[in-house]
Order: sequence, then structure tokens, then C-alpha cells
Amino acid sequence: MNLTRATVAECEAMARVHAEAFPAAWREDEFEDLLDGEGIYGFLAADAAAPLGVILCRVAAGEVEVLTLGVSPAARRRSVARALMAAAIPEARDLGATEAFLEVAVDNDPAIALYEALGFRKAGLRKAYYNRGADGLVDALVMRLDLNAAAA
Repeated sequence: MNLTRATVAECEAMARVHAEAFPAAWREDEFEDLLDGEGIYGFLAADAAAPLGVILCRVAAGEVEVLTLGVSPAARRRSVARALMAAAIPEARDLGATEAFLEVAVDNDPAIALYEALGFRKAGLRKAYYNRGADGLVDALVMRLDLNAAAA
């Protein structure tokens, strides 16, 4: 698995893996627009055959928000998400962030377990945050990581 710093050149692959990971996927042009924004960075994980996962983050006012982290179903349980987070967290520190935040569906037990293993703690709840269409609305946990403590 290779990690590549996200640029416009990776947007097609990022959109493709995002579409495999989520029912409400982001389009290529949406990734392009986001990457043009201040404080936005990300990584694409891929192997020789296909993109495996994507992470996109935004740093502002001393905080980093994980905007999206998605892994292709075929690549899950292979440490792709862990590798993407391992690349994103040091970059956030380099950009001046001291705290990290993300949202995760309350029923996404594997992702919650990963985030907790990385040191994230539950910080709040967003009711009816994710729209799963016919399956209804799902709450999101807000999780927080103290980047200073995590660096120690």
C-alpha cells in the first residue's frame, strides 16, 4: 500500500474510492474544490490495482477536522484507515493544530474502535446527522483527540 499526498491529480481516484465507501459519495469536482481551500490536505491510499482509501482534513484555528475518511469495502480490515490517520495526524500538528475532531456514525463499531485506539474520546452527539435514505437518519458521535497529549 502506498500513501500519496492528495492533489488535483488524485481527485478522480479519491472520488472513486469514496463512492465505494459511502452511499452519499463526493464527486471529483467536490474533492477539487475542497483541495483548493485553505488548510485542506489529504492522502490517498492505493495499491497497484486500485485506490483503497482516502482521508481529507481541514486545519483552522488550531483544530483539525477529519472531513472524510473512507476505505473501499474490499480493503477493510487491512489497516488502511489506520495508515491514513497515521499520515494525517502529524501533518495536522505541522500545520499548528492542537486538537482533532471527527464525526462517526454511532453504529460504525469498527471505526469507533479504531479512533478510540488512536486516543480519540467521545465529545458529543449530533442527532440525525447521517442520512441513509430509505434506512433513515443515524446519529453521529463527535470524537476529540488532544494532539499535544497524543504526541507525548
